[in-house]
Amino acid sequence: MNYRWHLTEQLAKQQEECSLRTLLHQQWLLPNRLIHYLRTRRQVLVNGHYISMNEPVSAGDQVEMFFVGDEVRTPAANDYVPTNKPDLAVLYENRDLLVVNKPRGQKTHPNYRGETGTLMNDVAGYLAGTSDGAYMVHRIDLQTSGAVIVAKNPIVVPVLNRLISTGAIHRQYLAVVEGKLVDDGRWAWPIGKDPANFHLHKVAGINAQPAVTYYHSCAANEDRSLVALKLATGRTHQLRVHLAHSGHPIVGDPLYNPSSNEGMLLHGQAQRLVIPFTMKTLNIKAPLPPYFLNYLVKYKLA
Repeated sequence: MNYRWHLTEQLAKQQEECSLRTLLHQQWLLPNRLIHYLRTRRQVLVNGHYISMNEPVSAGDQVEMFFVGDEVRTPAANDYVPTNKPDLAVLYENRDLLVVNKPRGQKTHPNYRGETGTLMNDVAGYLAGTSDGAYMVHRIDLQTSGAVIVAKNPIVVPVLNRLISTGAIHRQYLAVVEGKLVDDGRWAWPIGKDPANFHLHKVAGINAQPAVTYYHSCAANEDRSLVALKLATGRTHQLRVHLAHSGHPIVGDPLYNPSSNEGMLLHGQAQRLVIPFTMKTLNIKAPLPPYFLNYLVKYKLA
């Protein structure tokens, strides 16, 4: 049988003995669909041999998983036109994923088949000539810069999505906002659609959903403030809406601060990443763009 993906992991010395099913489902967070195919097709080997899901695995064991492609729901999700010689800032890479630094003004992904110029096109170009593909895990807004995770195979996509949904994987943002914001705290304003414009969102809008943002003032003066932000939930435009509602909209936000004619200053500057399978945690920094640094100097926020 021809396998599209063959993943091999050696269990760490500190691995506690558990059943193969527990390892796959509870520790590695593989969805039931993948585990079903691994079991029924005998596509999982421990130390070179197939074992049942109830048999134990322990420290030092080698676990191999084989996938044909029909086990995953989006095997062709990497169907992006590759950019020729992409200018891609790779912050971290391993067998299964990349963390890249998206520039302001670039879309994360195409909106229609054949579209080019997006971050995913660049990743596809970067991976061209290898056996890996570009699989989107999450996105950030067009005018936001910073760290973005891209999977190189579809097996880890549901694992990464699970880690994001539980908050184990998250980004910390930096924003320059209007006015003087000097305290630290938490905003828990629900966010829904803006009834006056369905392209926008607002606090307590239509079908509002819970939304929680943590904020920390890094520097401030009477005109501008530098704020560190962390999402506890992931509503559309959450940071932009919460900051605007607080009276401190992001400088240059074309939607929620339209009177500002500057470029938007929101950057995903730190990515807390949990590596699939090893479950080790890394903190990856996305350097601030020069225009952001220059702005901090100009307004004495650096």
